[in-house]
Amino acid sequence: MEEIQIITPEELKEKLAAGEELHLVDVREHEEVAEGKIPQAKHIPMGEIPNSLDQFDKDKEYIFICRSGRRSENVCYYLQELGYKVRNMVGGMLEWTGDVE
Repeated sequence: MEEIQIITPEELKEKLAAGEELHLVDVREHEEVAEGKIPQAKHIPMGEIPNSLDQFDKDKEYIFICRSGRRSENVCYYLQELGYKVRNMVGGMLEWTGDVE
C-alpha cells in the first residue's frame, strides 16, 4: 500500500494565508463540524465519501481533515486506491489553531 502524503496544520495554515487554491474536505460527523470547521473546507462525512465520488476530480489534490487525523487517513487510503491525489492533515482539528466557522 502506497504511503499517504501528509500536511501539518501549520503548513496548511501557511498555504491558506498565502492564498493558495486548496481543496479541503472535512470528513467528521455533522455534530463535530457544528463545533467548528476550517472555513474553506467542504463537509462530506466519512460514511458518505463512497457515494460522493462525483464531487472529486482526479486532476486535483484533496486535503482530508477529521478530528485527530485517523479517519481522514482511512479516507485517503480509500481514494488513493481509486486513483485520486490525496493528502492527510495530521493531528486533525485537535491540532488546528487557525480560523474556524
